[in-house]
Amino acid sequence: MNQDELKQQVLAALTEVMHPHSGENVISGGHVRNLEVEGDGTVRFHFALQPQDPGALVKEARAAVEGLEGVARVKVNVQLPQAGGAAPGAGPGAGAPAGGGPRGAGGPPRAGGPPGGPQGGGGLQPGSVPAPTPKPGILSEVEHVIAVSSGKGGVGKSMVATNLAAALAREGLRVGLLDADIYGPNIPRMFGEDRRPRVTGGKGSEMIEPLEAHGVRLMSLGFLLEDEQPAIMRGPLIAGILKQFLEQVEWGPLDVMVVDMPPGTGDAQLSLVQTIDVDGAVMVTTPQAMATGDVRRGVKMFERVNTRVLGIAENMSGLFCPHCDEEIDVFGSGGGERLAREMGIPFLGRIPLDPAVRRAGDAGTPTVIASPDSPAGVALMEVAGAVFKAVREEAQEEVAL
Repeated sequence: MNQDELKQQVLAALTEVMHPHSGENVISGGHVRNLEVEGDGTVRFHFALQPQDPGALVKEARAAVEGLEGVARVKVNVQLPQAGGAAPGAGPGAGAPAGGGPRGAGGPPRAGGPPGGPQGGGGLQPGSVPAPTPKPGILSEVEHVIAVSSGKGGVGKSMVATNLAAALAREGLRVGLLDADIYGPNIPRMFGEDRRPRVTGGKGSEMIEPLEAHGVRLMSLGFLLEDEQPAIMRGPLIAGILKQFLEQVEWGPLDVMVVDMPPGTGDAQLSLVQTIDVDGAVMVTTPQAMATGDVRRGVKMFERVNTRVLGIAENMSGLFCPHCDEEIDVFGSGGGERLAREMGIPFLGRIPLDPAVRRAGDAGTPTVIASPDSPAGVALMEVAGAVFKAVREEAQEEVAL
């Protein structure tokens, strides 16, 4: 079967995928754009989501194409709706294919800014840590890797990582979440998952199957420890566990892998960026100076290892009082935005203090799923959209180069 014939079959299959509300198929409704069929059977297309569209629509479109004879793989560039309601790049022919090739493909290292640029400290300095040397083949089926980090604990980093992963999965992306916070593995509780993962394969070739909850594939040391068992280990063991989670977990094809990093600037951060090619880091802070000062150090660390900082998210930013209808700045206001402006990096948004976040975390359901219309749920969805847009723009810049 030649490419033209296969393309016609792909179009026919997509016309069978119907929008549950409008009754139109995804072709006539303008959801599918820039359809390409390559000689090796790879099918690529953009899928523009609107705010009223169910995220499952993307999965249905992908499944319809994957089921065709002659299709080897399907690459979907999902264009998430912006806060104003319009899908990013909604114009005809918008965007270049997301993903500058598979993980470990040997492309140019991502940079945190040119030396002497607005972020300051760009490029490695004498005596600093070695430059990243990602190993070919690791996570070869993962398009994008996003690290979520913070300078200090207690700012809601794991909450942001959880909801970032769940929000992207809700929009139809294939998402994995790697819990690299070895000393405080909270991802199992936040996803309501306490099973033990299965191990497959023979001796010497064992692979761990990640668990899945709320559409996200999960791996955490918390799945392997007994309740209340502390993780008492030195740096080399942390690096070894992270390496195992990257190389010996059967992640499968993913559009995005989110990595929940431990707080600080230690072994896990260095091991990650020196093992795989990271698209960028999201820094989480609370508004007060005590937190933003530590996040500043975290930003500098990622710059030193040539990893782009996608932006800063300000968590616990104001509490709406249900009794007096006033907003209370419990931890101050605007510290994250000021830090982003000073360091010349994007500000991703404010996430308010919201009881819905506590309830969702305790119940094991991410806020964007349990309470998507709550103030925190809306803010977290907007942060997720801003993060994915930044990653996609980074990939398009690399393709242009």
